[in-house]
Amino acid sequence: MTQNTPLSSRLPLPSEDVTLRVRSAAQLRARGVSAAQTSAQCLPGGPWQQILPGVYLLHPGPPTGRERLHGALLYAGRPPVSARRAPARLAAPGYGPGEEDAYGEAMVTGVAALALYGFAAVGPLGALHRIDVLVPRTRRLRSARFVEVLRTAVMPRAVRVGEVPVAPVERALADAVAATAEAADVRRLLTEAVREGHCEPAAVVRELSEAELLGRPAVVGAVDALLAEGRAAAEARLYAMVREHGLPDPVWNVELRLPGGPRLGAVDAYWPDHAVAVELDARAPRYGVPARRRQAEEDPQWAAYAAKREQLERLGVTVVHLTPRKLREAADQQAAVVRTALMAAADREPAAYVMVLPR
Repeated sequence: MTQNTPLSSRLPLPSEDVTLRVRSAAQLRARGVSAAQTSAQCLPGGPWQQILPGVYLLHPGPPTGRERLHGALLYAGRPPVSARRAPARLAAPGYGPGEEDAYGEAMVTGVAALALYGFAAVGPLGALHRIDVLVPRTRRLRSARFVEVLRTAVMPRAVRVGEVPVAPVERALADAVAATAEAADVRRLLTEAVREGHCEPAAVVRELSEAELLGRPAVVGAVDALLAEGRAAAEARLYAMVREHGLPDPVWNVELRLPGGPRLGAVDAYWPDHAVAVELDARAPRYGVPARRRQAEEDPQWAAYAAKREQLERLGVTVVHLTPRKLREAADQQAAVVRTALMAAADREPAAYVMVLPR
């Protein structure tokens, strides 16, 4: 395309594709539209408008939520000045020859990311006044207009929601909580994350701990509610697994005790005729301890689990250990494990008699 080509033939045509209605200066240059021509299109009453530094909306009306989102990623994804003269990379899907992978490493996080994940607590994307975008700490980029730039030393692996790169749910939650002052709002976000199966409580608490948010007054009570919600959700999945996979009905939430002897501990499900118990590992994460120390130190909760399991198995009781994540992601496999334990009961030595008491 030469400089003699009429401007009208160089301009992107109106499109239903949001990525064609919002363009960066670099993308326009790749189509032969100069900076001066772009500025002329953005004069008062013109057909275009500049919505962020170096980002243009190719129609005169207000931007939609999706257009603002795409514009935020174009703004945050701009390569640093030192890289702009490097040879062009292969074009990303949706971009023309010679155009850069326009989003770079940038990804949506915070409340905007939760809206993309479908969180009812944050409302529709178009109603948000701010879009948080995560970039590497080395980027020298300022927040602008409706875009809040967040930096991190270690970028998480982005999740694609449609064609939009989005931070994982637990990271997006932590960034949303960091910008939320009301305890009720924090509680709603964390509770919905677990209740709707977006992520596990342990992952959320770990991310909040890494962000040093657990000491905030708005967060303390919300974490307790999060863990309780996580426990309830895991129990509901366990009930559903037994029902949907045709397993025999157990007794639920009971305590086992030797006759006239000490208590052996509580289990979530027990089949007395088979001497098989299921225990959910819904331990509260040790969020008072930094992650590196959590890995190096012994976990007293896990030690208590292991001691109980060892004692029960010495008495001939088979203990099946399930985690909330396994129940959520692989219920079929977990049902097979329980069924195998029940079927194997006939081949084992009879278990010691234990009393089954309400929990």
